[in-house]
Amino acid sequence: MNTPRPIVSRAQPRTTSWRMRAIFVALVVLAAVTISVTNRFLTERFTENTRNRAELRLTLYSGNLMSELKRNAIVPQLLSRDPALIGALNSGDFSQSTQRLMSFVEEIGAASLILLDASGRTVAATDRARLGEPHRQQGYFIDTLRAPNTLFSTVERESGGYRFLYSRRITSQGETIGVILVEVDLAKFERAWAGISDAVLVTDSEGTIILATEPRWRGLKEDLALQQAPATSAIERAIRATQNWTSLPPDAYVQGEAVMRKETRVPFRGWKMASFTTYASVRERVNGVLALEIMVFAVLLSLVFYVLSRKSALRMALFQRESAELRQLNMRLQREIAEREKMQGALKTAEQSLAQSSKLAALGEMSAAVSHELNQPLAAMKTYLAGSRLLLQRNRPEEALSSFHRIDDLIERMGAITKQLKSYARKGQDQLSPINLGDALTSALSMMEPQLKLRHVKIDRVLPKWPVMVMGDRVRIEQVMVNLIRNALDATKLVAEPEIELMLAAGDTAILTVRDNGPGIDNLDALFEPFYTTKQPGDGVGLGLAISSGIVTDLGGRLTARNTISGGAVFEMQLPILEDSRAAAE
Repeated sequence: MNTPRPIVSRAQPRTTSWRMRAIFVALVVLAAVTISVTNRFLTERFTENTRNRAELRLTLYSGNLMSELKRNAIVPQLLSRDPALIGALNSGDFSQSTQRLMSFVEEIGAASLILLDASGRTVAATDRARLGEPHRQQGYFIDTLRAPNTLFSTVERESGGYRFLYSRRITSQGETIGVILVEVDLAKFERAWAGISDAVLVTDSEGTIILATEPRWRGLKEDLALQQAPATSAIERAIRATQNWTSLPPDAYVQGEAVMRKETRVPFRGWKMASFTTYASVRERVNGVLALEIMVFAVLLSLVFYVLSRKSALRMALFQRESAELRQLNMRLQREIAEREKMQGALKTAEQSLAQSSKLAALGEMSAAVSHELNQPLAAMKTYLAGSRLLLQRNRPEEALSSFHRIDDLIERMGAITKQLKSYARKGQDQLSPINLGDALTSALSMMEPQLKLRHVKIDRVLPKWPVMVMGDRVRIEQVMVNLIRNALDATKLVAEPEIELMLAAGDTAILTVRDNGPGIDNLDALFEPFYTTKQPGDGVGLGLAISSGIVTDLGGRLTARNTISGGAVFEMQLPILEDSRAAAE
């Protein structure tokens, strides 16, 4: 008796098809559950991390604010005892008083210094436009005359915003002869906060906003300020469309958008500081993980669909004809699939190896660049620390404190350098802004000051009378200038009378020329290649000019080098000039 083969051949495909459909449905359910659980778990976790970072930033901002206030609090007491100022108030001769105040303001770091006589008239000021300005009716002047100690006042400007003043009366032989005013520069913190994604505000003891990243908020209460912020304000940029956060109760709402609000107390006259952080970064990180999960499940579902389709094709073939030729063709096809899968696995392994090699190469270049770029700030910090130790031994703490401030600036600059080097390695894009090349050159020379003094190098600077403005990133431009000056300094090590000439000119382009009287450059063609250097081992790794050339090129300019006929090398940095600066030059 023959076995009914058609029945057997039909029953197995139906059973297989049912199982594959069950697997398909199970995968869909598993994908939905996994994505839902992952979304909730990662949302809560990343939100907590973002909240912790916001608290840390707020603590740092509060500490910086208090440091600035405390640093300026002692200044009125010191200036009230200055013999030159007391003598000027007694004699009525204020011809040298303004110049003396200007000599103090750079070391102190205050916004301005003002000297008032007993009648409240401005007799000396770092801003000459304020000479003769009356203050007799101002509350801070009246209160200072009555108080024996230094007073702090918050004065509203007519143009908007607030002035923050420390005031103290000046006495001579028991009589009040004047008042010294020290204006604290807290606006610089607003400018620093404006560069971050968070919105930040500071309120006084009455809840009035006195500092904020959004100028329209000043002078208002917090709830009213959040309602009146315009559509293009800083807070609007900080809370780009965050929707469907049902699992995360928001801390505050700004124009109908949910934000994370953190607040801390500033230990000064009842001040408080608050920040508003967007949930967008959390959503992006969660979406990245969810996208990966969805891709994995999509691949699995595609495989199931492929198997289902393949089984259907085989079933149709079995129904049409059951022949040895079809079985051989099927076996050959399976071998080809196995070979292709093997080739795909080998290709995937090769791609992973290539990616790992690229990561290791980038990591090696970044490590060498960090080692090269941080040597200069570290050397300057060592010099300042040695000077501070001598100043403290000689009982000159004020001058030592100035050195510590410079060390703090160098530490911030080191952080900025590492950030820029990371951007260089990743080919990132930074926000550009108008930069005064003269100010950037002054800052670069200030950083190189200890080495220039140690070597006794003659510096000739030729700068135009008008500002030379370009669009760029000041930290990266200063980084290029420091590299060029340092290379010129190294090139003049063996010269009896080392000399470096710095010339800034403006025409169709802004040109900074750095000229030295060293031996010149032997190989100009390989000068800007990475790891090319003529220095001794340990003195450099050959990345400074390569990094500088990349920075200038990213800003739309070019960096060139040549030798002079009389000996020495000349480097020129050319950058596109702003139209306003070009008109001023003409």
